[in-house]
Amino acid sequence: MNKLIAIAIVSLPLLTHFSAQADASEQLKVKLAEIDNLKANFSQTVTDINDKVIQTGEGVFALAQPNQFYWHLTAPDESLIVADGTDVWIYNPFNEEVSVMDVNQAISASPIALLVHDDAKTWAQYQVTNTDQCFAISPIDKDAGVSEVEVCFNETTLTEMVLKDQQGNTSSFLLSEQTTLDKSEKNLFKFVVPEDVDIDDQRLKSPN
Repeated sequence: MNKLIAIAIVSLPLLTHFSAQADASEQLKVKLAEIDNLKANFSQTVTDINDKVIQTGEGVFALAQPNQFYWHLTAPDESLIVADGTDVWIYNPFNEEVSVMDVNQAISASPIALLVHDDAKTWAQYQVTNTDQCFAISPIDKDAGVSEVEVCFNETTLTEMVLKDQQGNTSSFLLSEQTTLDKSEKNLFKFVVPEDVDIDDQRLKSPN
């Protein structure tokens, strides 16, 4: 599920629908533009299709424009996702393995990557609707691994992210203690491959 994070998203009635969708997309872009960078703690709750809690966890989340992302699950099992602006690194310390893909692959896998990506062509691949200060982002390609991402704000503060996958599982992440990054914390977006770790290089050979 975490990999889907690096790797996170039709007459007059139709015209009305598209207009509302476009408005929601633009509103979300404005919200994200106001967040140049952030760092926060998160608490995670995963429920299955029957709303049964199947996992809880906690960790640290950070982002910076453009295309930089840090996701460190510290409990119950450690895992790390780092997007450095070009590549996305997914590290599993227990298995001593790291996977790497390019940023465009990660965006195709999950609409949550739109949080740090402002390319109009990429945004056109997703539908955006909103209720108050929550925005639901879903990929037009229904074969994507993540069926929907919802992001919620309190004015200019990102407060919650919810990921729904094709199996009916829902992962909710509540953010707390949110701050802007200081200069030293920009190193969060630089991944150094540990020694004696296997690398699964999935990057495309064509330019990003």
